[in-house]
Amino acid sequence: MAIPTVMGTEIEFGIMVKNDPDFDPISSCVLIVNAYREDPDGRILWDYDQENPLADARGFQVEGEKYTPNQQENIARNKTLINGARYYVDHAHPEYSSPEVTNARDLVIHEKAGERVIEISRREANQLLPEGAQMLIYKNNSDRKGNSYGCHENYLMDRRTSFKQVVEPLLPFFSTRQIWCGAGKVGSENRSHPCDYQLSQRADFFETEVALDTMVKRPIVNTRDEPHADREKYRRLHVIVGDSNMSEYTIYLRNGVTALILSMIEDGAITKDLSLRDPVKAIREVSHDVGLKQELTMDDGTSKTALQIQSEFYEMMLAYTSSRSLDPIQKDVIQKWGEVLEALGDDPMKLDTRIDWVIKKRLIEGYMDRKGLGWDDSQVQMLDLQYHDSRPDKGLYYLLERQGKVERIVTDEEIQHAVYNAPQDTRAFFRGECLKRYPGEVFGVNWDSISFGLEDESIKRVMMAEPLKGTNEIVGGLLDKSETAAQLLENMGS
Repeated sequence: MAIPTVMGTEIEFGIMVKNDPDFDPISSCVLIVNAYREDPDGRILWDYDQENPLADARGFQVEGEKYTPNQQENIARNKTLINGARYYVDHAHPEYSSPEVTNARDLVIHEKAGERVIEISRREANQLLPEGAQMLIYKNNSDRKGNSYGCHENYLMDRRTSFKQVVEPLLPFFSTRQIWCGAGKVGSENRSHPCDYQLSQRADFFETEVALDTMVKRPIVNTRDEPHADREKYRRLHVIVGDSNMSEYTIYLRNGVTALILSMIEDGAITKDLSLRDPVKAIREVSHDVGLKQELTMDDGTSKTALQIQSEFYEMMLAYTSSRSLDPIQKDVIQKWGEVLEALGDDPMKLDTRIDWVIKKRLIEGYMDRKGLGWDDSQVQMLDLQYHDSRPDKGLYYLLERQGKVERIVTDEEIQHAVYNAPQDTRAFFRGECLKRYPGEVFGVNWDSISFGLEDESIKRVMMAEPLKGTNEIVGGLLDKSETAAQLLENMGS
């Protein structure tokens, strides 16, 4: 029986400073992250001791040096937020890692809350820039200078499921799911075959099937074995092949369907071999095939389109779920996935209120028609970028949202609430509440631990190896009767 779903996303945002000839992305990232001032003392550390990014899920340790910043750099680069998220500098990008959630709808709420956090800190950072300069942030995946940055999905899985069992069905699933969760892009990059428009922001940047790297020779299936939980029980599937989506509907499907596919893998319910002969070649072919007609060579020598492969996954999903009890959100995800696949087979442009690559394509083609422009016009590339602009008054996705031209999954009120409040049903609740209630006594934080620095005492670390503990139901009463961190630790018996 598949384990309960726990998931999250890590969004790396594109950054630039307009009218700054000396623009430095790293110092700009430090500026924007530190402009978000939930922690007035700014002294809480991110606990790198609990991390091991060189562990490979195939059962070995990759050679390399673990990066551990000094205390000053640690504080400058990291913010742990009262909603349970982490907001930090990742190389040359500000990154928002959502708190752990238990369903696709909460994932949408908290990923969108990250967009709000970015915009709040962008406005604050702008006040610190020289006159005339302006910081701009984009939720996309490419700077069109050869650099790509990620949207990483994380899913908790049962460690008893071997990594080989995980990889085999995921290669064809990930190579083809972009037909319904691609963010869309004008042109091609990274020496890929030229095209006017393609489905995915990221597909041009994947060069191998399975590997640990996330920045060079990017793999379709990433092997990082860093569960941030009890490693005897869990593995965390770190998915780097997805796009940063603007559409709530697309985000909902991206994570909701993928989580259900992983449950099928855990339960041995993938009954068809849909292996592709060359998944790396296929992921680019699918992305460049706006008409969804490209035949992909299967490992057995036959051919299928991306839509046929996704439809076969969908048929297996219906068989798998026919005898299982599903919650309302899972039922809704499956229904919407089926509707989207049917529309893709009929006319993809029917999805111009739901799926990012279609929404953007409709928007751009309308502009091109009005202005008499071709796909190679620089204004068209600019329109592509503006779709992902984080400014509510400038971003074209947000404009469509205000005009009621895209379908919503959640409400503005739910998103705003999530900016300052953690999910109630995961350990993120305990993390966020400790930061709210005892900010002066929290010393360091990681996904699976929080440590307290009490006066005249050694650092006390509380482990949180179970992501479904630390919920409001389990620890809410304990927190309410603990006015200080010292009382909390005493009441916990630490």
